[in-house]
Amino acid sequence: MGTPLAELATLVGGQLLGDGTIEIEEAATLARAQEGEISFLDNVEKKDLLLDSRATAFVVPQDLAPEGVPAIGVEDVHAAFAKIVAHFRPPRYAKRIGISPAAIVSSSAKIGDDVDIHLGATIGDDVTIGDRATIHAGVTVMAGCRIGEDVTLFPNAVLYENTVIGPRSIIHAGAVLGAYGFGYNTVGGRHLLSAQLGYVTIGPDVEIGASTTIDRGTYGPTEIGEGTKVDNLVMIAHNCRIGRHNIICSQVGIAGSTTTGDYVVMAGQVGVRDHVHVGSRAVLGAMSGVISDIPDGECYAGIPATPLREQSFKQAALARLPEMRKQLKRIQKVVEKIESQAADETGENKNSSHAA
Repeated sequence: MGTPLAELATLVGGQLLGDGTIEIEEAATLARAQEGEISFLDNVEKKDLLLDSRATAFVVPQDLAPEGVPAIGVEDVHAAFAKIVAHFRPPRYAKRIGISPAAIVSSSAKIGDDVDIHLGATIGDDVTIGDRATIHAGVTVMAGCRIGEDVTLFPNAVLYENTVIGPRSIIHAGAVLGAYGFGYNTVGGRHLLSAQLGYVTIGPDVEIGASTTIDRGTYGPTEIGEGTKVDNLVMIAHNCRIGRHNIICSQVGIAGSTTTGDYVVMAGQVGVRDHVHVGSRAVLGAMSGVISDIPDGECYAGIPATPLREQSFKQAALARLPEMRKQLKRIQKVVEKIESQAADETGENKNSSHAA
């Protein structure tokens, strides 16, 4: 049985546009939607896409009233559509299980109230876990770690010793926090591992993506500030201090002792060298190579990273290189012709002088 469009409009607090008795059976994106399903459009300028979609109805911005197409007008299209998706496909919430008998928990660990520790998880000596934390299967929490309230560690995450996780943070599957920093001293022709006496501290409301790695500090902490969101496959090296509410996208690599301000955005595959500072609210475009400090509020791109306006001029010039090469060849031919004519005239003048 489907859900009447009018009922979905009530669910999201939107304005019903068209026949509210239409039965909707599922929610899907524009490209994948079929008859009987509802989709969404979040950009008024792309309203022509509605005509190409097979969806029966749409969630649209309030200022868009498509003619002849059943719809729900809302202020926030994405928030409304998310509610509709959850209506048809409710999230699966795992039941609270307590501490699994198949988990290994040290007798010296301090476990809060209503904590879940799933099978195969290992909790080391002197670990502290706050109330309502969830430790999924295969997680390893080594000695001395402190995990705050409402933290979730997804399967196979690894916390090296003394790692600190702030309340409500999420660590996704396969993330490794607190591995040794990549620092070596060359003594007698051999690379010897430098001091690894530090740890990692993650602030409140932080999210760390799957298979991301954050190395411990040399003597003190590598820090991730409150509210920062780190995507999958990111590498943050030893002694870094990442500010509050940063957005760090996939495959970013940040070298040792780098610092950032607050609300910094690093797009995919950005590389940041060691010992630089990225200022608050700075934005680094995809694949930027940062080799020096970035001022507050600036937008940088390219390799090496420069202000976006400067980089745009460089890219425009690069695009013209083939044409400029042809022009240069034409100029060279003209210059060669002029030089040849000048040489001929010089020779004639010399011959005339000798004859005289």
